[in-house]
Amino acid sequence: MGKTILVVDDSSIMRKMIKQTLIGAGHRVVGEAKSGDESVTLYQRLNPELVTMDITMRGMDGIAAAKAILEFDAGARIIMLSNLDEDKFSKEAVQIGAKGYINKHKTAEILALIDRL
Repeated sequence: MGKTILVVDDSSIMRKMIKQTLIGAGHRVVGEAKSGDESVTLYQRLNPELVTMDITMRGMDGIAAAKAILEFDAGARIIMLSNLDEDKFSKEAVQIGAKGYINKHKTAEILALIDRL
């Protein structure tokens, strides 16, 4: 049985690619957000089982949004997705309580992590 997922990325093309990957693997995308602020609002309204969160976005970035979601729900499961420096951001993602950090183009790794959660 697939998970309900909120996809957060400021790029509509990237949201579409992530969404297609998730749906193709049997998951259900219950919402899409293009900003950190929008992701917090949608998380509170939709209560998804999982969030894929881009790090760099205008306004509230993914790190701040993940912190806000985790303050609202300490049990939230968030996977940070980005193309940025993996060493630096993977440590920060884990420190704030995210379940992992994966390059957003490594779809097999994203799906493997989701299956473990």
